[in-house]
Amino acid sequence: MKAAAIFLKFRDKERVIKPIKTLDEIIAGCLNNDESCREWIYKSFYGYLTGVIRRYTSDIQNVEELVNDSYIKIFRKLQSFQHPEDPAKLMAAFKGWMAKIASRTVIDFLRIDKNQFPLVELTELHPVAEHLTVIDKMNAADVLKLLDELPQLQRVIFNLYEIEGFSHEEIAAELSITASHSRTYLARAKARLRTLYHQQTNYSAAWTK
Repeated sequence: MKAAAIFLKFRDKERVIKPIKTLDEIIAGCLNNDESCREWIYKSFYGYLTGVIRRYTSDIQNVEELVNDSYIKIFRKLQSFQHPEDPAKLMAAFKGWMAKIASRTVIDFLRIDKNQFPLVELTELHPVAEHLTVIDKMNAADVLKLLDELPQLQRVIFNLYEIEGFSHEEIAAELSITASHSRTYLARAKARLRTLYHQQTNYSAAWTK
């Protein structure tokens, strides 16, 4: 059975779920197999996890299945989620935890096709570029369009390092490459994004003249 079929009933917009006051209560309910709590999490964070996965792949046909695969893992591993000491940080911590599961899910999917991660010959290890501040000036849709233009490996490494907060050593372990390769591909991704950004802004400026 595909993951989408498992959560099909949660996609029914006519279903009404009972209100629950806090995320802490919702997580506790999920651990007690409360279906309404699982449905609340599924519906509340579906768009968020879709955005996480779309940063890694432009294959729209597989996005929904990858989101649902991520949810299966999230509910299975929920007991391992560590609550932050500060309750005010619970939402951010929970979303970050889910995002890491989703990112690993899509990476595993991409890894099945070895051609998704071609490791080209790197004869020179370039220094890591400065933080790509131009990204901060753009909205999510524009960033996603630029990421779609990156080679798959550069795209994955950029996401893992700049957005998910992985170290180069962690990325190396995830992708079976060296930390030096990770740094190099990150530098190339940043350089490519910077070029694409300037091309986009110059093109837009030309049309407004």
